[in-house]
Amino acid sequence: MSQPADLELASVSKKYGDTIAVEAINLKIKAGTYCCLLGPSGCGKSSTLRMIAGHELVSDGDIVLGPRVVNDDPPAKRGTAMMFQSYALFPHLSVLDNVAFSLKMRGETKAVRHERARAMLETVDMEAYAERLPAQLSGGQQQRVALARALVTEPSILLLDEPLSALDPFLRIRMRAELKRLQRDLGISFIHVTHSQEEAMALADLVVVMNNGVIEQSGSPRDVFNAPRTKFVAQFIGGHNVVPVDGGEISIRSDRLKIVDPSEPSSPTSLAGTVTGIEYQGSTVLLTLVTEQAGDISVTLPERSFFESPMETGEKVSVAWASEDAHALA
Repeated sequence: MSQPADLELASVSKKYGDTIAVEAINLKIKAGTYCCLLGPSGCGKSSTLRMIAGHELVSDGDIVLGPRVVNDDPPAKRGTAMMFQSYALFPHLSVLDNVAFSLKMRGETKAVRHERARAMLETVDMEAYAERLPAQLSGGQQQRVALARALVTEPSILLLDEPLSALDPFLRIRMRAELKRLQRDLGISFIHVTHSQEEAMALADLVVVMNNGVIEQSGSPRDVFNAPRTKFVAQFIGGHNVVPVDGGEISIRSDRLKIVDPSEPSSPTSLAGTVTGIEYQGSTVLLTLVTEQAGDISVTLPERSFFESPMETGEKVSVAWASEDAHALA
């Protein structure tokens, strides 16, 4: 396996004609990091990944991998490998030959490339399927083969473009654990594009939230969730309410709101509203309220506390929060 390497994006931009897809972003990813680029469609995360891979030209700025600026290097010379959303397996080749294909392009002998391909299939627990064709595999098995094919080149960084989006919810959770195990065992950086907040929180050491071609915030999952910097991050990351206050806005986690007696006097740390939705989620119940001051807000209550004092849609209620649970937004 190649040596893990630091990655730096220095004022990197991508333009398509007059359209700016990525605008002068700066990002440092330490070797051995699981990084998720998180954001809605069109935010610039996939363009960023493809520039790192060398599948898109950089319009401005530098991509530095280890000690080298790699802007002009072709994908095969960068020390990165990319796993595509579609997996892009060759349908006429066996699993073994799919994994070995890039080694064949490098001129390795059949014996060497098959030995390395079998070892990588063992790493992803797919050695028993080496002689099958891709059409004879499930979606999760195809994903493991695509992973093995990307990793057999011994990259310093693995790039993953929405790798879990085609899987059913149960398999998606299983494969999250597999990706995290692989990254930890290999010791290289994984850079993973996703629009799923849950996926990013579960996998990443470093979450990079993108919007309109810029980085809105980066940090550990816990830091980003507990201290969103902007209204966009608070709303996109989920589980937060944005409340206007004098001189700006604050965010409050939905699980930090408490239902209080609506007859109590109002305060700067309370809101009156009407219940518009009740969603049972097993261990919790999610209430949706409409308020005059903040529009729609959500409240997450423990299941037991909700059913001890159940509410109905249309009911007038008030919510309150502790001042230390309000986080100021930029």
